[in-house]
Amino acid sequence: MSNETMRNSWERGKAFLGSRYAILGGAMSWLSEHKLVAAISEAGGFGVLATGNMPPEMLRQEIQGVRKLTDKPFGVNLIALNPQLSELVEICQQERVSHVVVAGGFPDKSTIAALKEADIKIMLFAPNLPLAKRLITRGADALIIEGHEAGGHVGPVATIVLAQEILPNIDEVPVFVAGGIANGQMVSHLVAMGAAGCQVGTRFVCTDECIAHENFKNLFIKASAKDAVVTAQFDVVLPVIPVRAIANKGTEAFNDLQLKLVQEVKAGSKDRKAAILELEHFWVGALKRAAIDGDVEGGSVMAGQSIGLIHKIEPVVDVVVELASGVEAQL
Repeated sequence: MSNETMRNSWERGKAFLGSRYAILGGAMSWLSEHKLVAAISEAGGFGVLATGNMPPEMLRQEIQGVRKLTDKPFGVNLIALNPQLSELVEICQQERVSHVVVAGGFPDKSTIAALKEADIKIMLFAPNLPLAKRLITRGADALIIEGHEAGGHVGPVATIVLAQEILPNIDEVPVFVAGGIANGQMVSHLVAMGAAGCQVGTRFVCTDECIAHENFKNLFIKASAKDAVVTAQFDVVLPVIPVRAIANKGTEAFNDLQLKLVQEVKAGSKDRKAAILELEHFWVGALKRAAIDGDVEGGSVMAGQSIGLIHKIEPVVDVVVELASGVEAQL
């Protein structure tokens, strides 16, 4: 790809986000709160608030918290299956949020219509090319393709395969790439392939501004890529979205819970939807125990495979600048 084409891709991403660099902060539950989000945006990237199971009024406080720390653009991550999604969308409308990233499923027509009415740019995750085209038709203003290497809930296909499948075949909207990205050289390669920019989560954990517990950060620094493994699904009767995290006693507890719920669903004593919800609640609590409380043995240490490329704790601004350095130097 020529430098001119690379420049066009990068500039398109920057223009869409309104940021100095087309680097998004991945929305990490409990960690992507107003301080980290503001720090990423202030450094020239694009911070994204993670709502998780956050109550609507808490989201309002977090949005206002970001704006007290920076006047730079940022976004809000919403979970499509959240039972309070409509209330969270309303908060985003009232607070005049510029961008919303919808994860954990695909938003219905009413959600998209409400966001469009408020002139909010919609970013959706595309797991393959056919669905990517459908999401654009449905109203996506930009797409994110996230590979299997990422941390937390992951899809089945590797980043580099998704990039080859989707980037050459989508030009209607900007496409950002995520999963296993930890340095500026990889960002520049992906932009050279046609990406409008990249989303990075795992590397931002080991920053001064991240509120993660010291135990959590230290484990990130000590761990290797092979330590971040994906959970298994034991029975098709209970569909489980894989979660990538460092294997520990928390992983064993999840496996035990999954086996118990499978038996209950099969016996008819528990509804499948309720069982899936219970598994999700497990992850919410387990992640907090590890990331915030520091229980890295019993909690969930969600991390992408790029954890093996992290060797120190540093300021957010240094991470953002380094991630953008490969593209900026080339141009």
